[in-house]
Amino acid sequence: MERKMRRFKQELPDTELQRILTIGKYAVWAVSGDDNYPYAVPVNYVYDGTAIYVHCARQGHKIDSILRNTKCSMCIVEKDDVVPDEFTSYFRSVILFGKAEIVEDETVRLKALQLLCDKYSPGVDPKDEIEKFLKTVCIVRICIDSISGKEAIELTRQRKI
Repeated sequence: MERKMRRFKQELPDTELQRILTIGKYAVWAVSGDDNYPYAVPVNYVYDGTAIYVHCARQGHKIDSILRNTKCSMCIVEKDDVVPDEFTSYFRSVILFGKAEIVEDETVRLKALQLLCDKYSPGVDPKDEIEKFLKTVCIVRICIDSISGKEAIELTRQRKI
C-alpha cells in the first residue's frame, strides 16, 4: 500500500524515518479486527533495521486478527507538542503498512526478545526473564511493505534553515 503524500513538503526523509522507528517508545498497531472493524492497540516494539517485532500473548484479538488477515499498519508518534496560541501541534510521526507473521523460529524469537530488552531495559541482564517467558510469549514480525513520515510545516521550515 503506497499513497503519495498530499503535503509532500512535510514528508520526512528516509534517515528520519529510520531514526524514529529506532527510538520510538511505542506504536499503535492496527489490524483487521472482529467483524472487519479496525482494531488498533498500543504496543511496545523494536525495529531491527528491516522489520518490526512485537511481543504479545499467544491468544487474543490481535492474534485472531492476523491469522485472518496478515495486513496491518502501525503508527509511531515521535513528537506532538501542542501549541495553544497557534491552534496547532508541532508533530512528527511515521506510518507503515506491512504484513504480520507469528515467529516460530527460536533463534529469531530469542533475537527479538533480546532486542526488546535492550531497548526497554538497557543495562539490565534479561537472561532469566527471557528464559522464563520464551516458551509462552508470542513474537510477531511485521514485514514492512511501505513507510512514510510527516512533520508539522513549522518543523519542516526549521529543518531547512
